[in-house]
Amino acid sequence: MDRIHDFFREHRITEVECIIPDMTGIARGKILPKSQFASGENMRLPTAVLIQTVNGDYPDDDNITGPTDPDMVCVPDPTTVSLIPWAEDPTAVVIHDCAHFDGTPVDISPRYVLRRMLDLYAKRGWKPLVAPELEFYLIERNTDPNEPLRPPIGRTGRAETGRQSYSIDAVNEFDPFFEDVYDYCDKMQLDIDTLIHEVGAAQMEINFLHGDALDLADRVFMFKRVVRETAFRHNIYATFMAKPMQDEPGSAMHVHQSVTDAATGRNIFSNPDGSPSDLFLSYVAGLQTYMPHVMPIMAPYVNSYRRLSRYTAAPINLQWGYDNRTVGIRVPNSGPNARRVENRVPGVDVNPYLAMAATLACGYLGMVKGLKPSEPMTTSGYALDYELPRHLEDAVEVMRASADIAEVLGAHFVNAYCAVKEKEYDTYSRVISSWERKHLLLHV
Repeated sequence: MDRIHDFFREHRITEVECIIPDMTGIARGKILPKSQFASGENMRLPTAVLIQTVNGDYPDDDNITGPTDPDMVCVPDPTTVSLIPWAEDPTAVVIHDCAHFDGTPVDISPRYVLRRMLDLYAKRGWKPLVAPELEFYLIERNTDPNEPLRPPIGRTGRAETGRQSYSIDAVNEFDPFFEDVYDYCDKMQLDIDTLIHEVGAAQMEINFLHGDALDLADRVFMFKRVVRETAFRHNIYATFMAKPMQDEPGSAMHVHQSVTDAATGRNIFSNPDGSPSDLFLSYVAGLQTYMPHVMPIMAPYVNSYRRLSRYTAAPINLQWGYDNRTVGIRVPNSGPNARRVENRVPGVDVNPYLAMAATLACGYLGMVKGLKPSEPMTTSGYALDYELPRHLEDAVEVMRASADIAEVLGAHFVNAYCAVKEKEYDTYSRVISSWERKHLLLHV
């Protein structure tokens, strides 16, 4: 705690946001006066907070967290303390881990699920490295959910009317917004890297440098909040929906990943002569085999599956190839020390902790089982059949039936997570859409 208290003194902190990520990736917690936080008494929250659905409901199974609705202890992680740069009073934020009163971890906590996966790697002498790329849209303020979303007005006074992939001028339309994003991220030490304009109208992408998976998940978790908050202050919205507009491509969180020898730092995806190793090929095979088993994590909402459509810059299958963006698993051109795999399946709407854990779980299972991949694709993967679940309901059934995923991520977590997704799907299925009213009301 000395690290936290030193930070408080340096920045004259008066308030502390104590947060945990729930299964949707939403920040839950409490705001405390610095004096109360410094008292040393850990914050408590109901364990059920972790399984709150995106619309604020809960699964019907009260055995997931206990029929008495018990508390859990939220333990601050000193490595996560940072400044909230937009707060009026000096305010810090600290991400917390979740524990039972006997000190054991809450095994359905997203941070714990990722820690569990990293521990499995460590027991093999491996250390995974990841580098996420986040796509998102800037949109006009939208207060009516029945109205379609539209690109915002930039400095020229006009909204984008066509796609401006990699356009510098299109990014410059929103220079004041991005200057604040970079300033806030710098003050929060999020270490973001490249900014580009993506394919869609006012669709942007910001990349992170490769590093430790838990640290990157923390940074992505905070980065989403930074972008949304900055947008509010510029009278626009930023959205991390996977498919926010029907005629525009969806938004992904591509995850580059490699594995090093924990003792030497050597990239185990390459042999001493620089050629691809058997472990590299098995990692690819693990992604091919098990990605369908974790699709409720990679595509967590009904909207997510709209993104995974043919010819929309999103994968529909789990083929792999060298420098091939039309398949689910891409291997970028790189030297032996930087050999890595890019998982192009996850949408940007994922919980970053669970997405990191899930993609690492698939690769881990491939390596420990010695799986073999298919031949790499050298042509377009868009013409092939769909290999991924097309709907959330189907994806949940596959995940529930996967004994291997339950073993590495935890059976209790898998049950809890699937219950959350089932509740969300049940709530969604009751909604009568505008399309149904428009085309069926007087025509059938």
